[in-house]
Amino acid sequence: MSAAETHAAETHAIVRRLGLPGLIDVHTHFMPRNVLDKVWAYFDSVGPLTGMEWPITYREEEDRRVALLREFGVLAFTSMLYPHKAGMAPWLNGWAADFAARTPDCLHTATLYPEPDATAYVGTAIDDGACVFKVHLQVGGFDPNDPLLDESWATLSDTRTPVVIHCGSGPAPGKFTGPGPVGRLLARHPGLRLIVAHMGMPEYADFLDLAERYEGVHLDTTMAFTDFSERLAPFPAAELPRLRSLQDKILLGSDFPNIPYPYAHQLQALERLGLGDDWMRRVLYGNGAALFPRLSQGIHS
Repeated sequence: MSAAETHAAETHAIVRRLGLPGLIDVHTHFMPRNVLDKVWAYFDSVGPLTGMEWPITYREEEDRRVALLREFGVLAFTSMLYPHKAGMAPWLNGWAADFAARTPDCLHTATLYPEPDATAYVGTAIDDGACVFKVHLQVGGFDPNDPLLDESWATLSDTRTPVVIHCGSGPAPGKFTGPGPVGRLLARHPGLRLIVAHMGMPEYADFLDLAERYEGVHLDTTMAFTDFSERLAPFPAAELPRLRSLQDKILLGSDFPNIPYPYAHQLQALERLGLGDDWMRRVLYGNGAALFPRLSQGIHS
């Protein structure tokens, strides 16, 4: 049995035991090859934000990466992509629209950056079918409260479009990471549907506070609770009961393909929290299906 077959068998064992039709993973990365090559080169070089060895388990061609997710039982996934400078977002959004059109199990993803035309291209992306956005405050290095984004946030709030936002300070703090900037954003746009990536690592408790305070704030599990992350930013044991009370607001995220361990390990790490099968069913499938209702009719209906 190949490594990929072993990983798939381990994943399917959990899915079958829970009686789920499959998985919904809201945090997977697909992007133009030249951009992905630079991301992989960064991890290979032990970049300054990581400062550690980070072997990429699924360094495969695009078609094979899509096939792997399907083999793992993932029914729907995203193409998380993000700009690090002005002028990139419209191009990335065009690529993501094409990828979603030829990959029917991909949730059509888009992104943004604080620039004068953000309002226009965010509206265009939503009109063209984008149902989730990705915002990376650490890589982008921008304040989510930049006035150039005000109308974009208003549009995303009005349309109830979920936004997966990397706003925690892991693996290293940025000028605009942490709960402060996002807290100020939510105070101004309380209707936003934000999915805090990586459970807000390492400021877990602060982002749990925001999820309790704001109806639209969710969290994704990306890399949290895994052996890799527990060595660097362990989740506080005292906060575990809050995960149960927030069970309708936590969604499966993996960071596939850029993970230094098998895909199944994310699921195994969630199981060992001991929060129960119903909690697992909600996180692995139910909450994603509720947040993206078009899944019940086919992603691109």
